[in-house]
Amino acid sequence: MDIQSFLSLDCTASAVPVTSKKRVLELISQIAAKQLTAVPEQEILDALMQRERLGSTGIGNGIALPHGRLAHSDQTVAVLITAETAISYDAIDNQPVNVFFALLVPEAECKAHLKSLAAVAEKLSDKAILKKIRTAQTNQELYQAITE
Repeated sequence: MDIQSFLSLDCTASAVPVTSKKRVLELISQIAAKQLTAVPEQEILDALMQRERLGSTGIGNGIALPHGRLAHSDQTVAVLITAETAISYDAIDNQPVNVFFALLVPEAECKAHLKSLAAVAEKLSDKAILKKIRTAQTNQELYQAITE
């Protein structure tokens, strides 16, 4: 699966100064709302928060994959953010997180959602790609690191 099919350059943000899990999710919602014009920012945030209540999406190794399903969308959108400083995120390994790849999908597309998450997880498990992501100085470098 091609990550470029759901992640665009304007949905990447490198070295963002965030201090909490909630602030990261708010920022993801703000960025995604610019792409999902029919979906209110609050609805996006609610979907992400609802999923986090089921269990943290921090998958370990400083990575989180926040995701949510949106009732009023027919478009899949991803947001990739790196934090200036790693933050506490209740990850499964109890380590702070500095790479956030969020995925927002239409409620009806469960199988596509799982395939997209798997593709992202596979990319992020590549140590060379993850190093490029973590050392990216600009949004462009960050986007290229994940889409190459």
